[in-house]
Amino acid sequence: QVQLVESGGGLVQAGGSLRLSCAASGRPFSPYVMGWFRQAPGVEREFVAAINWSGSSTYYADSVKGRSTISRDNAKNTVYLQMNSLKPEDTAVYYCAVDSAVRVITTRPKDYDYWGQGTQVTVSS
Repeated sequence: QVQLVESGGGLVQAGGSLRLSCAASGRPFSPYVMGWFRQAPGVEREFVAAINWSGSSTYYADSVKGRSTISRDNAKNTVYLQMNSLKPEDTAVYYCAVDSAVRVITTRPKDYDYWGQGTQVTVSS
C-alpha cells in the first residue's frame, strides 16, 4: 500500500509559477513510474506529466510541455511538478499517482493504482 500526499497548490496570477510536491509513504516508491494528472470541474481527469523510476525519462502533455518540469527524489520518496508561465486554463485539482506495475511510462489514468487526495491550483487572469 502506498499513501500519497500532495502539497504546493494555491492561487496564482497568470504568468506565475508553482511547485507541487507529492510525498509517498507506506512502501518504497523508487521502482515505480510517478505521474501527475489534473481535473477541472466537468472535465475528465487528464494526464499532465510522468517520470520513470530513475528520473531519466519524462513525458509531458502537450498542454504543459515547455512550461512544466517533473522530477523526483527517491531518497525523500517525493515527486515534484514545477509549473511556470501558468495560464487560467491550468486551473484544476492536481493529483499525483503511482503506477506500481513497473513498466514504461503510461499516460492512462487507469494504469495508475495509487492516488493522492489532490491539491487545488487556481490561476487568475
